[in-house]
Amino acid sequence: MRDPDGLIARAGVRGDPDRDQHFLVDDRVLDRLPTYLTEIDADTSHLLEIGGGTGALTDRLLAIGDEVTVVERDRDLAAFLREEFAEEIDAGELTVIEGDALDVDLPDFSASVSNLPYGVSSEIAFRLFPEEKPLVLMFQQEFAERMVAESDTSEYGRLSVSSQHYADIELVESIPKEAFSPPPAVQSAVIRAVPREPDYAVEDEDFFLRFVKALFTQRRKTIRNAIRNTAHISGLEQPEAVVDAAEEDVLRKRAGAMAPADFAALAQLAWEVGEPDDR
Repeated sequence: MRDPDGLIARAGVRGDPDRDQHFLVDDRVLDRLPTYLTEIDADTSHLLEIGGGTGALTDRLLAIGDEVTVVERDRDLAAFLREEFAEEIDAGELTVIEGDALDVDLPDFSASVSNLPYGVSSEIAFRLFPEEKPLVLMFQQEFAERMVAESDTSEYGRLSVSSQHYADIELVESIPKEAFSPPPAVQSAVIRAVPREPDYAVEDEDFFLRFVKALFTQRRKTIRNAIRNTAHISGLEQPEAVVDAAEEDVLRKRAGAMAPADFAALAQLAWEVGEPDDR
């Protein structure tokens, strides 16, 4: 395996916190990341990496995948990856896409292992979740904890419901700051997301996610008041009709006490009687 410090030296770069660049340099962590796919027998025929950096993780992914595609937005780093991995590119094993992961066309990948740029980690995650592929993603620790949180905990929120709508998610490893160069200000964590159908049905997914977002903006209010106060976010033309139709025990709750299935049932009721503006 290529030495991460050697890659940084050959690239002639330094991580830049102002540009959200923190290179993962701990060999032990780098070696473990791909195993979170292989231990669940995930399809590794075409692996996607967002934010290739200097290629330390790319190198490990090439060892387990038939084909790897790396998306790197930094022009100089993309050029370095093409030079450093020229042999793998010529063999058809690696493709380097220069561009922003939120804008480029993603390949038909089988799974993704990525150390995401923290500033856009949420947006990238929710671009990947609907692809319904196994994901091993690194986030800030607090973000990862919110993603896996259960209802009635302080970490539980919109992120928890939205993430768990798409997959079974577990926090598989916490990563100390010292594993990066330069060290970030906060600790990191790795989650593994295994796609599955939720144990509830929603007629319109976009409305469901928007409805969840709306109610969590008023998480200290009862569901009754949250529905009334957030029609400008949820898009409900008739929020009072939803309040009239909902069960009293639901209306007394607060968003943090609502399990994803509870949100789904209420969102479906709101879709049917609340006249959302996109219906």
